[in-house]
Amino acid sequence: MIGCPGFAFEHLHSAGLLRASFRPEQQICAVRSLVRYRDSLVQLSAMHLQHMQKALDQMNLQLHHVISDLGGKTGMAIVEAIVAGERDPHQLATLRDPRTRASKETIAKSLVGDYRREHLFTLRQSLTGFRQNGQLIADCDVEIESLLKEFSSGDGPGAEAVPEPQAELKRKPRRNEMNFDLRTQLHRIFAVDLTEIPGIDTLTAHTLFTEVGRDLSKFAKILHTQTRRVNNRVAKALRMAAQALSRSHGWMGQYYRRMRAKLGGPKAITATAHKLARIIYHLLTTGQAYDETVFAQQEAQNNQRNEKRLRHQARKLGFELTLIPTEV
Repeated sequence: MIGCPGFAFEHLHSAGLLRASFRPEQQICAVRSLVRYRDSLVQLSAMHLQHMQKALDQMNLQLHHVISDLGGKTGMAIVEAIVAGERDPHQLATLRDPRTRASKETIAKSLVGDYRREHLFTLRQSLTGFRQNGQLIADCDVEIESLLKEFSSGDGPGAEAVPEPQAELKRKPRRNEMNFDLRTQLHRIFAVDLTEIPGIDTLTAHTLFTEVGRDLSKFAKILHTQTRRVNNRVAKALRMAAQALSRSHGWMGQYYRRMRAKLGGPKAITATAHKLARIIYHLLTTGQAYDETVFAQQEAQNNQRNEKRLRHQARKLGFELTLIPTEV
């Protein structure tokens, strides 16, 4: 019995030597299970897309090199026509979507190749798998939306009114995004709009909800301040959100670039992800909306303290600082 791993864990747990792991409530676990399953379907779709690209490469067709997304409208229309038996490059090029940057002539040149039977079979199989997988993802979205609607609404101020997204957030939806208004559902549940935070998009907010939930009372205690090497979905999502701030013009973007100049890229991402986590924690525990002016005020106070410190050091060295107005 001493050599049994289960016995060892039970003994350590009874002695209070094992720290309990966090597990959200069952209602959230149900959504999390479906979201993780959906993620695996998305990865499988990417694999089918890679198989299609390889089949095209083996036939010396360079379509996926002249259009940005083989899984888009133009790519899928042309692949389906090839599978259906069309071989004329110019006829295939007429299936080009008007929004595609590549011209018909460029697309036609990329479709001149050797349409071999075995590679066409692989292309057909991969296309079938991609389409079937897309339907499975759509079914998952229906079930996830149904589960989210069962959650009660939050009680924060303005929980019923969904604000317009910021200009930086108004973008074309990605192909793998959920096929329903996820932002509205999350705003109703959280009672605050987390996508108002720069860098936080709908999928990041949804990852936070499915992995942690909306009750953050169990995270009020700080266990340690060092960054641990863990495989955590929330940490990955926040790091991706931090990295997306590199070109942001707001305060958070300035913070990321300042940390990058001071600490380097990897540590700046970690520091900014920690800052985003603290902001999210504050919004969810207080029910307040995100306010960029708060950070601007803090920045002004920091600048005043730095100026006072520099003036004091200059006086000690016998110098006097003079402010030079900068041209706008």
